[in-house]
Amino acid sequence: MISVQNATYLVHDQDEALKFFTDALGFVVVQDETSPDGAWRRLVVGPPGGGTGFVLALAPDGSPCGWQAGEDVAFFLTTDDFAAEHARMVAAGVHFREEPRHEPYGTVAIFEDLYGAPWDLIEPPRPESAPQV
Repeated sequence: MISVQNATYLVHDQDEALKFFTDALGFVVVQDETSPDGAWRRLVVGPPGGGTGFVLALAPDGSPCGWQAGEDVAFFLTTDDFAAEHARMVAAGVHFREEPRHEPYGTVAIFEDLYGAPWDLIEPPRPESAPQV
């Protein structure tokens, strides 16, 4: 089996990004190490309980951040409690571009990251209960 462990996410300020990913998105710190000479810092955040994380890497000077997919949504956060996560994120200052909507693939709303790039928050539909026999 093969899976994606982490993906690099370019940021202008690692501490600002850490606050956004932990406070606003609810991620946890997976790794935070700095070289003895302070030349580099490896900062990885991920969803509680495991899964693919983000290496919050400093972008080279002048590089754009957050627009890996242009105007399209590049990242999709799933939850089993949309209402609670949406409320928590709004309280943390996350800007949603739209009100939650119901689609065949679940309840969804587009929000913006630190750099204004679009992400989806999605609660997939629950499987139908098996009929009682």
